[in-house]
Amino acid sequence: MIPSKTIDEILTTARVDEVIEDFVNLRRRGVNLIGRCPFHDEKTPSFTVSPSKGIYKCFGCGKGGTAVNFIMEHESLSYPEALRYLANKYNITVEESVVTNEEREAKQLSDSLYIVNEFARQYFTNQLFHSDEGKSIGLSYFKERGYIEGMIKKFDLGYTGNHRDELTKQALEKSFNIEHLKLVGLTSKSDNDFFRSRVMFTIHNLSGKAIAFAGRIMGNDKNQPKYINSPESEIYNKRKVLYGIFQAKTEIRKLDECLLVEGYTDVLTLVQGGIENVVASSGTALTVEQIRLIKRFTQNIRIIYDGDAAGIKAALRGLDLALEEDMNVRLVLLPDKEDPDSYMRKVGSEKFSEYLQTEGKDFVLFKANLLMSEVANDPIKKAEAIKDIVSSIAKVPDSFKRATYVSYTSAMLEMNEQIMIDQISKALRQQAKAKRLEQDKESHQRRQEQDEEKWITEKTDSGNVQVINTAIYADEFQERDLARILITGGDKWYDEESKLTVAEYLIENIADEIDTFESPLYMSIMNIGKEFLAEGKQINSSVFTNHSDENVASLAIDFLVSPYTLANWGARGIILQTQKIPEENFQKDCFQAIMRYKFKRVNHIIENLRKELLKSQFSEEEKLIQIKIIQQYTKERNEIAAELTTVVFN
Repeated sequence: MIPSKTIDEILTTARVDEVIEDFVNLRRRGVNLIGRCPFHDEKTPSFTVSPSKGIYKCFGCGKGGTAVNFIMEHESLSYPEALRYLANKYNITVEESVVTNEEREAKQLSDSLYIVNEFARQYFTNQLFHSDEGKSIGLSYFKERGYIEGMIKKFDLGYTGNHRDELTKQALEKSFNIEHLKLVGLTSKSDNDFFRSRVMFTIHNLSGKAIAFAGRIMGNDKNQPKYINSPESEIYNKRKVLYGIFQAKTEIRKLDECLLVEGYTDVLTLVQGGIENVVASSGTALTVEQIRLIKRFTQNIRIIYDGDAAGIKAALRGLDLALEEDMNVRLVLLPDKEDPDSYMRKVGSEKFSEYLQTEGKDFVLFKANLLMSEVANDPIKKAEAIKDIVSSIAKVPDSFKRATYVSYTSAMLEMNEQIMIDQISKALRQQAKAKRLEQDKESHQRRQEQDEEKWITEKTDSGNVQVINTAIYADEFQERDLARILITGGDKWYDEESKLTVAEYLIENIADEIDTFESPLYMSIMNIGKEFLAEGKQINSSVFTNHSDENVASLAIDFLVSPYTLANWGARGIILQTQKIPEENFQKDCFQAIMRYKFKRVNHIIENLRKELLKSQFSEEEKLIQIKIIQQYTKERNEIAAELTTVVFN
């Protein structure tokens, strides 16, 4: 368990913008930051981060929360694991009891696999630096390639010797589960080590956790593949991973460009040469998931290819995916028989960087040149090439970019520009039709769901099950408004002279009414405020955003963020003369919310009393008493209405 004092320190220290910027490229918009949501695909940024409130919210998919919630969601971590992640980021010492074998077994599968891989990472590193075989073979190999010790440690390079089951034995001695070792590919089906006699490359996720390994053989056995990789698992999907992204993400964001190479050593050589915004696809064709991973940090990709142009043709097909994601893609073709690793060693980092800039070609124009160089005078091949190019241009979302590509490629292909425009328009209509059909299908499904009346079941204290209709009830809006004010403005001054906060005024005036709330959620929020004040504690929004009840925390996030921003008239010297700006006017807001709620409650009482009077068999004397009670409540209601300047029709 993590002590509550340490949890408070973590929550106080962690800045939501700093945490999220490790994963998402954010830019300033007013007092907030905005970027593309990492939880769903979107072209227009709707992911908002509020540093002042310590929260984030996506207005596209609806996800929101604090720095802890973000790490839990993004990294698939439990609450304690997310706290440990933040503690590590901010160098906060977490003192807690050692995890027992039973507790380790009880962890979720993904957590267990991370732990197993961390053990393996340490094992491979230890073998490289401290075993005789590792130093003489593995470390010598890396140093012969020119890698300094700092680079080797930065990328968690390692070594594993020619031992049948040494890693597996050590893992079992430390009570690791053999099935977990097999799931991540460290142990074979025959209970032997999967990686043997290889230098090891650790593959990290965005947060730096070891999720997989790649091993390069050291011997000359032609029956063995040069590289072998961990199998896909609960924590490793090669379509969603780029080698080096953890080390490169900050520099990618800073330079607003990502360099993409093929191999592990290409990344290492470029980084050691001072080019740090580089990742590798590790020999796989570029996937849409990898593109979206890069898109979190930049829209610009520069792909470095080795080999001749003919060998690239097949690889180019996948790059249409990048165009659909509205990425700017440039290609660099290295000299014949050179790869990034060899060419960097040959010319040095300065000339290599110059080559990348001068030889970078726009993807669409590069593709057009490549395809047309192969058609010669064959009209059929030329027609097919043009269709291929038109198909790529049609995938570009930006109309100005499309127009530019049409202008350039039509001249290059000696093709009538209007014909190309017509073909692209046809392709766009087909795309739009397919998209509309998909949207209509989703819309129809949503309408069906909305038309179905929603019910929930709940156990009563007696154990009986009651069915509750979740339709909106009469007082929801008033109850919701009171909860909103408590969460968003509880720590503001209602009366600064008497040092009375909004929370104190609100709870004082509504305390006797809380138990009459119809919504359990809003009742819970008001009771949290009531309990905090009773204990002499201050109320602010973090009390609710960090609450253990997910419903409370989620509602607090929704209240604290808005897709809209107020016009910044203050910066232009134009200010409100008679009142505070709307989002700071809690005094008036608080008073009116209380009065509106009381007005509704009294109105309900009057209605119920009138119904009871009509239905019940009262004596004349009892009727008079009932009528007087109704008149008294009516007087109270009318006084409240006058305060609210509301007209009441009896």
